[in-house]
Amino acid sequence: MPAINHDGGAAGKRGGDPEAPRDAPPRTILHVDLDAFYAAVEMREQPAIAGKPVVVGADPMGGRGRGVVAAASYAARQFGIRSAMPISQAYRRCPTAIFLRPRMELYARESRRFLEILARYTDLIEPISIDEAFLDVTASRALYGDGTTIARAIKAAIQSEQRLTASIGVAPTKFVAKIASEIDKPDGLVVVPPGGVDAFLRPLPVERLWGAGSKAVARLHRLGAHTIGDLAAIGDARVVAAFGESLGQHFLDLARGIDPRAVTPDHERKSIGRESTFGEDVADRAVVERRLFELVEEVAQRMRRAGVVGQVVTVKFRTAEFVTVTRRETLPAAADTVEALWPVARTLLRRADDHAHAVRLVGVSLSSFSAAGQLSLFDTPLRQKQARLARAIDAVTKRFGARAIRHGGG
Repeated sequence: MPAINHDGGAAGKRGGDPEAPRDAPPRTILHVDLDAFYAAVEMREQPAIAGKPVVVGADPMGGRGRGVVAAASYAARQFGIRSAMPISQAYRRCPTAIFLRPRMELYARESRRFLEILARYTDLIEPISIDEAFLDVTASRALYGDGTTIARAIKAAIQSEQRLTASIGVAPTKFVAKIASEIDKPDGLVVVPPGGVDAFLRPLPVERLWGAGSKAVARLHRLGAHTIGDLAAIGDARVVAAFGESLGQHFLDLARGIDPRAVTPDHERKSIGRESTFGEDVADRAVVERRLFELVEEVAQRMRRAGVVGQVVTVKFRTAEFVTVTRRETLPAAADTVEALWPVARTLLRRADDHAHAVRLVGVSLSSFSAAGQLSLFDTPLRQKQARLARAIDAVTKRFGARAIRHGGG
């Protein structure tokens, strides 16, 4: 595929954006993805484990056989260990791997540094998760150079300032940029110029299409589409008949390199939540409720630190058989206190729980945010008093530590 440049970031390699058409300059989109982020941060912090099979995700309450894999180093991936795999399964695949508990505050700090580096080149940044983001650098080319030049600069800054590596895809659309960042990991740089999109997509399997789950893939195979090029060549009527107008056209557009979606900066968090996997499956519901209460405390404190209140409470629990159940309820008024959140969270847990199975995980989150301090018709004197008390507790814990004062209820 001569139109595509694979660039590992080494100096002297050629590559760049082609001259744009005079009437409609193509966009230059970057997808930047930190490589094995959690594991990479741990190996940087602990040089003795660098290059070894490292698995991040052991439950913070103890027991490396609990929880799920949050990240695996590339050495661990050689054993078939992947994100979201149960830790117990990862352990069976590689008992000699180094299993570490997540350190979310450390990762969040590195994520902020990562986004600060990206912000040097454009304000059109769309974070997708803690370790990846889309950038639209179309308007930045005059100042910083073409997409390849910007990508190299970002990779170099991440390497020198964070001692981490990133894989970057450069393309005229988000879809193509995302795929490009994935095919030469780790520490890759793949550039797909506008004239090379078709050649890049054609040989890729249809599994790469956004929105193509296992059932959709099976249906595509029945249509004779095993590669994206196969799909692009199939008549529109057959695809629409198989998937319906909306999804069928979506697949056809992607297969033909059509993806007009813009990079949309999103500076608002959608939810704040906490969850915990028990060291052993728990049948005692009093223990489960006690842990949920602690999580509600933590979420309420994080809401207040963020300066927001939320109105939708969501409770999640997972059984020993890995069946996950979620329930949510909308509060009469947005809140950030344990007194407002806990009764609802406890009710949701009891409503969702049939008591037929032991519990493996429990969690709670709050969403539908508004700024703290906004008045509501439901803000009774009691709720206002609770809010003042919560902030007094925050002041004490900030000075003396999280365990200095706790709610007595549960």
